[in-house]
Amino acid sequence: MKNNKRTGSRTLQHPIAISKIRILLIEDNRILREGIAVMLNKLRDIAVAAVSDGTEDTLTKALAVKPHVVLMDIGLASRHSVNIVESLKKNIPQIKIIGMGLSPAQADIMEFVQAGAEGFILKDASVEEVVVTIRMVAAGETVLPLLMTGSLFSQVADHALKNGKKKIPSGIRMTEREKDVMALIAEGMSNKQIGESLNIATFTVKSHVHNILEKLQLQSRLQIAAHTRQ
Repeated sequence: MKNNKRTGSRTLQHPIAISKIRILLIEDNRILREGIAVMLNKLRDIAVAAVSDGTEDTLTKALAVKPHVVLMDIGLASRHSVNIVESLKKNIPQIKIIGMGLSPAQADIMEFVQAGAEGFILKDASVEEVVVTIRMVAAGETVLPLLMTGSLFSQVADHALKNGKKKIPSGIRMTEREKDVMALIAEGMSNKQIGESLNIATFTVKSHVHNILEKLQLQSRLQIAAHTRQ
């Protein structure tokens, strides 16, 4: 597993097997979307083939342009970032996906990766780091920010192998608030959105999520959502 360059030890040039990397950019902030597209289109080996705000036309655009890499915000207002990843992977298995976020929790990144993404980069990364990440993921590598644990992908892979084999403990009692949080997670809401919906602080939501994971012996929000829908 590779980390995003934050230590000064990584070579910034990385060979790729394709002459021009086609990008599908998914970002619901128009200014960011246009700015990132302009930045990437200046590069000789990268081209933004299509853009989307994460609404219903995303898959249609992906099927039309057949991008090598999808660069997408994990905090879309539509709340369906993970669903988009799963849909893209189902319909275009060879596609590579990179998530972007400002300050996501480790559980959120794990959920995104578990859905099928190959990489993640923080939105405060330099232009150089974004470009290197795109090139590396296009070349078949997995890339995470240095702040993540080195074993995260191993954890996700191990859990994927065990998924469905681990029984949910019987007799577990959830509080009404925990049930509310679980229902909203199943709807795809972020911690901030859940807090606004329930009129509680974001850190309180995080505490509830932690307790839910502990009680149900789960590893991610995605698993909470799946368990809630059962």
